[in-house]
Amino acid sequence: MLLNTILNTAWLAGSAAALSIPAQLQLADTAVDRYDILSKDSDFVFDFNTATLPMANRKSFPALVGTNIALAVNPIDPCSMASLHIHPRSAEIFVVLAGTIDTEMIPEGGVLTAPSDDGTVTPRVIHTTLHANQTTIFPQGSFHAQFNNQCTPALAVAAFSSDDPGAALVLPQALDQSPDEWVLNSFGEGAVTKEELERFRAKVPRGAFFDVRECRERCGLA
Repeated sequence: MLLNTILNTAWLAGSAAALSIPAQLQLADTAVDRYDILSKDSDFVFDFNTATLPMANRKSFPALVGTNIALAVNPIDPCSMASLHIHPRSAEIFVVLAGTIDTEMIPEGGVLTAPSDDGTVTPRVIHTTLHANQTTIFPQGSFHAQFNNQCTPALAVAAFSSDDPGAALVLPQALDQSPDEWVLNSFGEGAVTKEELERFRAKVPRGAFFDVRECRERCGLA
């Protein structure tokens, strides 16, 4: 009996040690117990100066576990555009600290513009031009993108209502992860050939940010 107790205790201790810090925090019995896991004062500091990615979330900054918040600091180069994306688990509030950023947000389906003179309606696209100390919101699941259309750098902060907001790049992921026939059918029967689709795939930027050539040429950065 004693041997079994010792072995079970050792197994549990080994299993806990094998868990990531966020997993241990998630399994803690109470919020107070989390402070025993985050035992160093430095566990409560996230350094954007040295971070591999400029996103403080539950994985990169475990102290956020259970807080339902995350934060990103985004220096945005001249003529740089964020790929159209969504955050599946979070709303976002986006604040420009320096420079000027254009944003576009497409709400969920069914949000339409006012009818035109001929009675037609089109999906709503919300465009903003944000200067320093101005902000906008992107509701959870909305399609949105940001663009520094200026010749000088910008700096923005994005705050999220989840410690794990997630992100999905709309075009790259749809094109790379969906079967050809699904993508071709989505364009409409016969609208795009498989060869045209392959050329289209080859041209779509894969990163979270990409340069816009027209802007770079205008700014003398090309």
